[in-house]
Amino acid sequence: MTQITDNTVVQFFYTLTDADDTQIETNYGADPIAYLHGHDSMIPAIEQALEGKAEGDTLHLTLTPDQAYGERNEGQQQRVPIKHLQGLPKGVRQWKPGMVAVVQTDQGARQVTVVKPGLKMVLVDTNHPLAGKTLTYDIEVVNVRAATDEEIAHGHAHGVGGHHH
Repeated sequence: MTQITDNTVVQFFYTLTDADDTQIETNYGADPIAYLHGHDSMIPAIEQALEGKAEGDTLHLTLTPDQAYGERNEGQQQRVPIKHLQGLPKGVRQWKPGMVAVVQTDQGARQVTVVKPGLKMVLVDTNHPLAGKTLTYDIEVVNVRAATDEEIAHGHAHGVGGHHH
């Protein structure tokens, strides 16, 4: 059985809860997440905890804000053109306060929280929506395999749960 080490592709299911044990998200009932281990594409504390695990292993991992998405920083609000927001749920016609959107930045895609929508501009909080929270991940490893040369060259997993070109 393949163990999780650098240059392995790991597929897993997870359920994420907050300090009050309220479920924030899960991918059970969907495709497992796939990532390339050892290539900085996963929260470092999760990657470290998965090191050496194998298919069928489960993990219950509680992360402090500094291990997950960092502390919240006040004054992180910014006005952006509404046309730059992505991720409006199907059937929803306009952004509302508290909704999470994706904005493309020089550093790649970033999640932001809508504070105050307008007609053309939107005030967003650029803190990650989970910043400042203690988070618990329940993880079930469902597959571990050696990465292909192409995946290693690209720095990410391909296929189900991974990146598609």
